Amino acid sequence: MNYGADRPAVLKYDPFKAIIVPRPIGWIGTMNADGVPNLAPYSFFTMHGTRPHMISFTSEGDKHSVVNARDRAEFTFSLVTEDLAQAMNATSAPLPDGADEFAAAGLTRGHSIEIAAPFVAESPAALECVTLSTTQLRDRNGCLTGSYLVLGEVVRTHIKDAFIQNGRFDTVKARPIARMGYRDYATVTDAWELMRPSD
Repeated sequence: MNYGADRPAVLKYDPFKAIIVPRPIGWIGTMNADGVPNLAPYSFFTMHGTRPHMISFTSEGDKHSVVNARDRAEFTFSLVTEDLAQAMNATSAPLPDGADEFAAAGLTRGHSIEIAAPFVAESPAALECVTLSTTQLRDRNGCLTGSYLVLGEVVRTHIKDAFIQNGRFDTVKARPIARMGYRDYATVTDAWELMRPSD
């Protein structure tokens, strides 16, 4: 099977998000113009380099996270883990601007050092970021879409000491979750090593 713009009837649901998997969840913390914290999960999230460390998230619509990250030029990322899954889901609710998702989900605000936006204190790892750009994406014909890409540079990293083992962040111990397609998620419970030919 293959298809273009018209999806076959046998595929009742769009499989795109189920094919690009697993996707890490960017739990994005920002503050609005009045200084009220906002927290929302984004599975259109990734990293873009290590010199310097850069990450991005994409929003379908100019939601609070996009507006806040653009206007205040900063945001945080908090790692979503299995034991924080329900709280993460709660922060996806469409609350009005000015509502505090940290409080609504029963989460503690972690205090950033370089920026003002908070992160999730319960998370084993978090990143403070300065916004580099906010771009409304265009399609192949040059037409604006409803998606916005936010790119940030990491300026401070927070890791709980319990998750550092032998000089490395213990990903398996943290048990991060990833978004699959539909309403499906996966938990990182296993890791294996593959050495490169140049090692």
